Amino acid sequence: MSVRRRKLHELKIKFTVWLVLFCFVVFSSARAQQQASPMVDHTRPHPRIAQTEARGRRIDLTTLKGAKVFVTPSLNPDKPVPLLVHFHGAPWLVEVVVAQHLPRAALITIQLGSGSSVYRKPFEDVKLFRAMLDEAKQGLGLKQGWSSVTLTGFSAGYGGIRQVLRTPEYFADVNSVLLLDAMHASYAPEGKLLADGGAINSPDVDVYLEFARQASLGKKNFVFTHSEIFPGTYASTTECADYLLAQLSLKQKPELKTGPIGMQQLSVVDVKGFHLRGYAGNTAQDHVDHFQAMSAWFELLKIR
Repeated sequence: MSVRRRKLHELKIKFTVWLVLFCFVVFSSARAQQQASPMVDHTRPHPRIAQTEARGRRIDLTTLKGAKVFVTPSLNPDKPVPLLVHFHGAPWLVEVVVAQHLPRAALITIQLGSGSSVYRKPFEDVKLFRAMLDEAKQGLGLKQGWSSVTLTGFSAGYGGIRQVLRTPEYFADVNSVLLLDAMHASYAPEGKLLADGGAINSPDVDVYLEFARQASLGKKNFVFTHSEIFPGTYASTTECADYLLAQLSLKQKPELKTGPIGMQQLSVVDVKGFHLRGYAGNTAQDHVDHFQAMSAWFELLKIR
């Protein structure tokens, strides 16, 4: 083999090795950074509630910047009042939904930004949740307090609800929880997918597991909806749902039907106060559907 041909052969080998390494790095990086699909779904309708201002009274709470109370004119301060505390999502939308479906309830919306940690960190101060509820009660002039307490959360809002429930006193006080495509956890070890032998980091979901267990015994009400979105770097809502079911020795029932606002339901679990609903879709539109349709699951919460 001539010197020229030998050099060309060596260059081909080097290029092949470089190409293999390049593809491996690109694939690994894409896998590690995988997020919800950027695709847009044109198959299902994805209707949206028109932005408007519900008629009622609003109070900005001083105990937590970003928290606001809303009540309709139907609220009776002389009687015990059901309270909803909602974490993450446009406050106007939750106000519209409550005004239409739970007009005699009081609502606290908590909108702090993006990421579960911004909802978790404030409530690491265990006194904050009680102070927030007391301020709301005083501001509304309630004479008999709360008849029930319901925590609802969309997407990253699960971080705040989880932190509140970690305080035994609040866990006991909360009657119902509604998670709208909203429960995630780290993998153990960190970043290792379930398909690769990883596991759900149980401390991230154990308080939800206990609430689900109490609901399955009829002592609480817990509604959890999930999509098919796969974040890649942490456990999806589907994987968290599967974890709860495995720990509770429950099985989901396949049930294909049209859900609220055109969502495609795939599965269902109903065990006393525990209700799980699985829906198709891995786009941002599918994710937001859970928030837009939140009133569809109010009946399961038995808010009184």
